[in-house]
Amino acid sequence: MIAALHDGAGFELQDIKTNNVTAEQLDWLKDKVGSYEALFSRRAMKYRSMGLGEKDLSEADYRQLILDEYTFLKRPVVVVGDQVFVGNSKKSVDGALAAID
Repeated sequence: MIAALHDGAGFELQDIKTNNVTAEQLDWLKDKVGSYEALFSRRAMKYRSMGLGEKDLSEADYRQLILDEYTFLKRPVVVVGDQVFVGNSKKSVDGALAAID
């Protein structure tokens, strides 16, 4: 998505590997997208290694997992004003591009 967004020019990038998402940031994102589950990545290797696919996770579980392990946050997350676009699906990329233009 970064390439589609003109290599990130004019954007603030947060490397969540070295600068973890804060509880406040995560709660704000959740308020915008509707759930912590929508922000949660099932593609993370730890998702499989921890057997999370076999568990019934609550919103509180999703929140804590994302805060504990950055790889559980679905990426990228693009914030344009009060709009949030999560992941690199065509719909998210197109929505982010439309919001920027």
